[in-house]
Amino acid sequence: MSEAKPLVELCKGVNGLDKIVLREVRGSSAEVYLYGGHVTSWKNDLGEELLFLSSKFSNHGNLEKHGFARNRLWSIDPDPPPFPTAALDKAFVDLILRPSEEDNKTWPNSHEFRLRVTLGPGGDLMLTSRIRNTNTDGKAFSFTFAYHTYFSVSDISEVRIEGLETLDYLDNLHEKERFTEQGDAITFESEVDKVYLSTPNKIAILDHEKKRTFVLRKEGLPDAVVWNPWDKKAKAIADLGDDDYKHMLCVEAAAIEKPITLKPGEEWKGRLELSAVPSSYCSGQLDPQRVLHG
Repeated sequence: MSEAKPLVELCKGVNGLDKIVLREVRGSSAEVYLYGGHVTSWKNDLGEELLFLSSKFSNHGNLEKHGFARNRLWSIDPDPPPFPTAALDKAFVDLILRPSEEDNKTWPNSHEFRLRVTLGPGGDLMLTSRIRNTNTDGKAFSFTFAYHTYFSVSDISEVRIEGLETLDYLDNLHEKERFTEQGDAITFESEVDKVYLSTPNKIAILDHEKKRTFVLRKEGLPDAVVWNPWDKKAKAIADLGDDDYKHMLCVEAAAIEKPITLKPGEEWKGRLELSAVPSSYCSGQLDPQRVLHG
């Protein structure tokens, strides 16, 4: 019999970069790179990849594209503060990012950014972020935040999102103008780049062809970004294949409309839990009510 692999393993990944592999006894796994604090893989117990990888990001705010945390080398946090976690959660890693001298030039605010990545016993992926203001000059600071989660889907035209109906959104394709969602579910037939506001804590992504539903549960993140570049923009993105847009959907738990403000000593916490469950069907349509309200 082969020796059981460790639940948490530090090893080398692409280009010799350090990564942490999290494993769950039933076979699910996740990979986290210290560079950028990126979760680059999340597989179910069948070994199926649930995430789509792309390094495409958008502009919101005046720092680097989507902030600097994704372009910095994080450290494993040897002494993290207590996180409220379930006793069964054994596969997790704590990362910490502190500003460099270079960071202080572009954003002169002393802070600590902690990230715990957990793989739950059922294969759920949990991300918990803590950002603390450690300024000693009495200065508060504000920031926006988003988890950039790219889901692997069978065919974008066969996918729908439940939980964002009738909500207001900012349309990035129309200079962030505010609209109200009219459809009874969100489906895809062209480019989409929207920030939904005051969203529920649970959102479902239903993949008709794979008979799979992704469920996002979030705390401290009132907004939700939905993005797919569609064919023309996909061709213009250097690190995205021409047809990749068909097999990806970006749904981000975020705090964008109202920036988070922290006074010195204050800490903000945001949390995202992802699960992938079999879809149920009703009259040939996906039936998300069990997922959203069950």
